[in-house]
Amino acid sequence: MKSPIMLLTALAAGCLAAVDIPDTRLATYVTPARILWISPEDGCSVKDAELLLGPRFGQVPEGAFWKGSGCLLTNAGKRPGLLLDFGREIHGGIELGCGLYTEDAELTRSTVACRVRFGESVSEAMAELGERGTGNWHAMRDTVETVMSTGLRTFGDTGFRFVRIDLVDEGTLQLDYVRAVSKMRPMQSRGAFRSSDERLNRIYATAVQTAHLCAQRFIWDGIKRDRLVWGGDMYPQVVTILSVFGDDPVVIDSIDYLGKVTPPDKWMCIPSYSMWWIRALRDWYFFTGDAGAIRERADYLRATFDHLSKHIAEDGRCTVSNAVLDWPTRKNPPAAVAGHQALFSDTFRRGAEIAEALGDAAWAADMTAKAAKTALAGLEPHGSKPAAAMLAYGGLRDSKEMFAESLGCGGHNGISTFFGYFMIETMSAAGENQHALDTIRDYWGAMLDMGATSFWESFDISWTNNATRIDELPVPGKKDIHGDYGEFCYKGCRHSLCHGWSCGPAAWCIHHVLGIRALDAGCKTVAVKPFLGDLEWAEGAMALPGGKALKVRVEKRADGTLKTSVSSPEGVKVIVTE
Repeated sequence: MKSPIMLLTALAAGCLAAVDIPDTRLATYVTPARILWISPEDGCSVKDAELLLGPRFGQVPEGAFWKGSGCLLTNAGKRPGLLLDFGREIHGGIELGCGLYTEDAELTRSTVACRVRFGESVSEAMAELGERGTGNWHAMRDTVETVMSTGLRTFGDTGFRFVRIDLVDEGTLQLDYVRAVSKMRPMQSRGAFRSSDERLNRIYATAVQTAHLCAQRFIWDGIKRDRLVWGGDMYPQVVTILSVFGDDPVVIDSIDYLGKVTPPDKWMCIPSYSMWWIRALRDWYFFTGDAGAIRERADYLRATFDHLSKHIAEDGRCTVSNAVLDWPTRKNPPAAVAGHQALFSDTFRRGAEIAEALGDAAWAADMTAKAAKTALAGLEPHGSKPAAAMLAYGGLRDSKEMFAESLGCGGHNGISTFFGYFMIETMSAAGENQHALDTIRDYWGAMLDMGATSFWESFDISWTNNATRIDELPVPGKKDIHGDYGEFCYKGCRHSLCHGWSCGPAAWCIHHVLGIRALDAGCKTVAVKPFLGDLEWAEGAMALPGGKALKVRVEKRADGTLKTSVSSPEGVKVIVTE
């Protein structure tokens, strides 16, 4: 049997036919949930638009031939259009079923042009190209397409909830049906969460959906923009996917992709991303218990650690010049440097765990020594909550101190969607689970209040003041929460409203409310230490290797104590603390 490299070589030499690579994603059709806008009748008209909402067959014609069985768009000098809401964020495109309507039943034209605008918000779908940051970034969201008589066209490969369709050519278009084509990697949820708080349940479900939407060919940042694999950005997704979907190959495939396209003496875009990549591989090993995953990549890992080691100064400082935590922390360089140092030190600590998994005592000792050397004392977060979280998460500062000095101060100011995960983890490490729970309800819940069905690339609660929801038409005198906000690379409607790094609450609910955490590689020993706080009950599960799951239900008794029930697979040792 030829290896992949041999096959590629043979292909290059013209010796073999092209290799078929199957697309394993599942396509499903989604009917529009409502019509939000129809163009006024001024040189154009839209008739019977409500037919697009009823049961349709995905066939042309949907009704009697030549009788105008669909929605009729007529361009009599001006373009008619309508805006459809599919009710939730979708990865994929749309399918249009069309007839070209003429009253005399004679085909006068075989094709017409339609303009199609995809939007993650109403304002994005209604905007002109270039307006408020709209653009065809990574995927086409604004395009003119040709549709044909009594035929169907499928186009689009992006992230969207709303679609605006305008008839460009003069004449009448019979639009028999419009449906979204959702394309999703099949992933079975082994992990689960439900509680007495419906708001928290919605947040959990939305976080899981966000992670799933952004796990297509690989783990992507977003499905509209940044359909790319970023070694740092994907880390909260890795944690959530392992907790909910288990050892799905999208995790190790994404890890391997980055290794294949990045020489070990180069950064995976920026230094911190190479460090997060190491952490992701360590977590894959710890979840699966497969030391072979480490062994197969050992040479690359050693070379990567050699590259990192060249950037340790005599006093233990990290000498790389581009210290990045997340976008908001770029405004505070001293905080970024402090947090980056914590990540740097923690990476060598994870390197020691990797070396131990390989049974390499000398390498483990070297990694431990470098972790200690780079664990600088006295680093301050400089008023930055992301830096405070990283200092605690990386073991350079006490989590209780970081909560008292930073994370527990100023309400939800300074929370970010990416580093929010590390913030709520640090709150829990400080014994502040209730504060973390309230943060999730208030911060992530506020996105739901603004119409979100997936979590965003960036968000600030102050944006909600006098702002229209993403599923409403812009209102004069009110802020457009999508088009009017954002900064750095995510200004206005360029801002992604489905970004995988924002999925952290899903893993947090499993690990801290249900209290399920693996204690050893392969999840052979699992701790269950639930927390309800102001909840009355919670139930769910954490995924385990091999398609298994450990299930927990916890209830609050009348005296405030907890009753915990656990169902675990054979061979898993469970340690319950109530």
